[in-house]
Amino acid sequence: MCVLLIIHTIGNYLTIIICLIDGSAVYESVTLDQLRALIAVVEQGNFSAAARKLQRVQSAVSTSMANLEEHLGVRIWDRSTKVATLTPQGHAVLLAARRILAEADGLRELTAAMAAGLEAAVSLCIDALFPLRAMLDLCAAFSKEFPTVDLRIDTQVMSAVTDRVLSGSATLGVTSPLGLVTGLERQRLASIAMIPVVARTHALAAHQGPLSEKQLTNAVQIVLSERSEPGVADQSVLSPRTWHVADLHTKHAMILAGLGWGNLPEHLVREDLEASKLVALRLDEEERMLALWAVYKKETVLGPAHRWWLAKLPVYCERDAPPVSKQARGQKGTAKSSRSRSSRK
Repeated sequence: MCVLLIIHTIGNYLTIIICLIDGSAVYESVTLDQLRALIAVVEQGNFSAAARKLQRVQSAVSTSMANLEEHLGVRIWDRSTKVATLTPQGHAVLLAARRILAEADGLRELTAAMAAGLEAAVSLCIDALFPLRAMLDLCAAFSKEFPTVDLRIDTQVMSAVTDRVLSGSATLGVTSPLGLVTGLERQRLASIAMIPVVARTHALAAHQGPLSEKQLTNAVQIVLSERSEPGVADQSVLSPRTWHVADLHTKHAMILAGLGWGNLPEHLVREDLEASKLVALRLDEEERMLALWAVYKKETVLGPAHRWWLAKLPVYCERDAPPVSKQARGQKGTAKSSRSRSSRK
């Protein structure tokens, strides 16, 4: 006989729906203790050994097995021999029993943690400027620290981050100063350097010394813009010719392709600078530093999982986004040295 088990767990009881081959169904209540007794008999080898393991009398274990068979409507044990053995149906029930008990134990751990204040889920909205490697390592560490807590991460730019926090779709946000608004609690995380870069093959890459706004007149600048209106105005626009994108990685790819120049986070272009795929430009304006901030509503009570993120975000951000890398300084220094040698000549 073919049997399909459909299980619903409620407290220390569970409802098992037995679907027979003819489509009929039997509804009965089965206790978790009965399933534990079943597993104990299998693991200990016989009813008497299982009774000793469970610290019960043998008759109680035998009665528990008989009731389990009656409730399920299938014969679990073959009692035709001296030592009872599992029937084919019994083997199927055993597999289901192990899975049900594992889920029940997980449910107990989850609800116990919730009773202690642990959140069921963490919802974050992260500015695209945040280092991706740091975020991946944070997620890996979080999954080990809070294995039962779900995680949702949304990536936005500028004011869209705080919009998500204010609307309640994200509990915790990470934004640049461009997205800061009144009415939110804030905690400074770290600063990242924004470096003007261009592809090695671009005409601007051959220029020695600082570039003036006049020299940028004919060069296309790739600008990261808000996805929606009104939003934050475009920042650090120096070229009269601009191409607008709403995604940081699209901007990165377009600059690598030689379609224009633009400001990008140092941590994002570090490897490109080292591989000479990109060149750091020297502009008349000073190097631009952006601080990243964690933000959340004032009335929000952060549970242990959210507090974990708040504590770890600055650590991982500072690790992967130091203010200025040696390579970035080297690129700028090279241009400066070349100009000095040229002057001396």
